[in-house]
Amino acid sequence: MKSASPIVPKNLLIPFVLITSLFALWGFANDITNPMVAAFKRVLELNNVQASWVQMAFYGGYFTMALPAAFFIKKYSYKTGVLLGLGLYAFGALLFYPAAAWESYGFFLASLYILTFGLAFLETTANPYILSMGSEATATQRLNLAQAFNPMGALAGLFVAKQFILNALQSNNLDENGKLIYPTLEETTKALVRTNDLMVIRNPYVMLGLVVLGIMLLIALVKMPESKDSRKINFWPSMRRLFSHKNFVGGTIAQMFYVGAQIMVWTYIYQYAEAMGIENADAVNYGYAALILFLTGRWICTFLFRYISATSLLLSFSVLAIFFTGGAIFLPGELGLYSLVGISFAMSLMFPTIYGIALEGLGEDAKFGAAFLVMAIVGGAIMPTLQGIVLDWGGAGYTDIQILGVSEVRFSFFLPLICFVVVGLFAYQVQRRKKNLDVL
Repeated sequence: MKSASPIVPKNLLIPFVLITSLFALWGFANDITNPMVAAFKRVLELNNVQASWVQMAFYGGYFTMALPAAFFIKKYSYKTGVLLGLGLYAFGALLFYPAAAWESYGFFLASLYILTFGLAFLETTANPYILSMGSEATATQRLNLAQAFNPMGALAGLFVAKQFILNALQSNNLDENGKLIYPTLEETTKALVRTNDLMVIRNPYVMLGLVVLGIMLLIALVKMPESKDSRKINFWPSMRRLFSHKNFVGGTIAQMFYVGAQIMVWTYIYQYAEAMGIENADAVNYGYAALILFLTGRWICTFLFRYISATSLLLSFSVLAIFFTGGAIFLPGELGLYSLVGISFAMSLMFPTIYGIALEGLGEDAKFGAAFLVMAIVGGAIMPTLQGIVLDWGGAGYTDIQILGVSEVRFSFFLPLICFVVVGLFAYQVQRRKKNLDVL
């Protein structure tokens, strides 16, 4: 039945737009970084596990800073949390300049780690803030609407990664036989190429840092409404209430597995394509297609939520994701790649829907609950590293061995398949609990 409540009340429209812009901002950071796993691997001649540390650093920052961010926001204000988040975001991005000068992989990882301190602040603030901007009956729908702008930023990040990084890397150059030239170079020549390529990677991040500083100044000058909730921090009583709430506990677990699946699908699409003979810069086109499907799914689901329950949609899309992931593993040639791209449509509603279901009915405890759901993003740090381990089973390549009749790069997608099963089980259990309550 169509909801009588507006998605966003008119008096909150401007704050909604300003906070929603942050969703695009962290989407940009996510998707300019995903292709960097393959870029750093080639430039610095890393194995798959070492290259996956990019995602370990990036998503590990969320885990580290989400709970401190919740304390900070509870004590001060949403606006102060946003400003601190933007400051840390800009600082981490600007650190790419000295990281490139030192040619230090560890410095690059530290820069990403600090950058995501800022993203943790932004996500811990923005998600519950959006949920609070109107009726609880439309909260999940409102968050899906705001989250629909996240893939717009992601598309922009992917565009910058392709046009200004991957296409400009000299380490990607091929000889007349289609073989990489970089591994065959003498060390002195290779050092020159490495210096050039690390500066190529550096420049978009430095520009991003300057842009974020500009946005930070803009928000600092705009008057934003603040929550009138008590600033008193009752951490342990809040924890006891939170962890007695089955939907919250299940949602936190489901969110960790979902984010892990999302990052695996979006990170290793490049390795999957490379195993088929498609260069990284060209593989970005499949990344574009995945994000367009993801964005389309977000808008479609925002509409469908007016007529279909969140749990029913989440369960249906989990089954669809399992189906597409199976195709990515077992379908031959480009059919498997198309199926891998199709997973993004099935993933489109998952993050905000799990988030909304998990926080529903938590009241003031939702602020700490939101922090744990942001901490669950650590799945994006752990799962890609596990997939990197699978990819290294047969060597540094992606088709060194066959497992269950498929190459290791295809077999590695059993990990996201398991993750989608966990999400589906969460949706099923919530749906069953609601039916039991209706019967009572």
